Amino acid sequence: MKINPIAFTIFNIDVRWYGILIALGAFLAIYFDDKLSKKEKMYNGVVTDFAAVAMIFGIIGARAYYVIFEWEYYSTHLNEIFAIRNGGLAIYGGILTGILVGYVFSKLKKISFLKFADVIVPGLSLAQGIGRWGNFINEEAHGGPTNLPWGILVDGVKVHPTFLYESILDVLIFIFLYKYLFDRKKFDGQIFMTYLCFYGMGRFFIEGLRTDSLYIGVFRVSQLVSIVMVLIGAVYILYNKKRSN
Repeated sequence: MKINPIAFTIFNIDVRWYGILIALGAFLAIYFDDKLSKKEKMYNGVVTDFAAVAMIFGIIGARAYYVIFEWEYYSTHLNEIFAIRNGGLAIYGGILTGILVGYVFSKLKKISFLKFADVIVPGLSLAQGIGRWGNFINEEAHGGPTNLPWGILVDGVKVHPTFLYESILDVLIFIFLYKYLFDRKKFDGQIFMTYLCFYGMGRFFIEGLRTDSLYIGVFRVSQLVSIVMVLIGAVYILYNKKRSN
C-alpha cells in the first residue's frame, strides 16, 4: 500500500507525514519522560528545556551523520544536503549527538548525567518506534526480497519491512524500561545502559537485512556502532552489579 508522503499543503508548503510522525514521537517522549523526571525529583520542566535544544541538534546530527557516510553522492549534489524533508536522517547520528548534548546540558544544570539519561531514553525509544513509520511512508529503510507473508511491496518487489521490525523493537524497549525497570533500577545509568544493550543488539540484526546501509569499507556502520553500544552497556551494568553485591 503506497501512501502519499505529503499529508497536506498549507500556504503552498507541503507538510509531510515524516515530519508529523517525528513531531508526534517527540511530543510523547516529552510527556512520558516528564513523568520520570518527577520521580527523580528533578526541577519542573527539565525535559522540555532539554528537548528544545536536543531536537534541533539531534536533527542536525542525524543529517550530518548520513551525509558524511554518503559524501561520495553529496559532494556532487551539495544543494541536497539540507533537503531533510525527503528523508536521509541516520538515527545513530541523532542518538550520539543527543548523548553529547545531554552531557553538556546536565553539567550546565548541575544534575547527574547518568540519572538524566535514565529519564530520557525510555521516551527516546518510543519516539524512534513512531518515527520509523515515516520510513514506511517514504518507502525507505526497508530490507531485501522476502517471501514472508508480512513482506511489503516496494517498486513491485516484496521486501522485509525492517522499519516495522525496528518499530516493534523500540516500542517493546520503551514498555520494558518505562513500566518495569525504571522503578526497580539499582544504580544510576542502569536504564540508559540497558537501552544501549537492547537497542544495539536488535539494530545489529535488523541492519543486516537492510538494503540502504551506510558502509565503512565492507562493514555496515550501524552494525559497528551497535557492537560498541552493547559492549559499553554490558560492561557498565556488570561492573555496577558486582560492585553492589
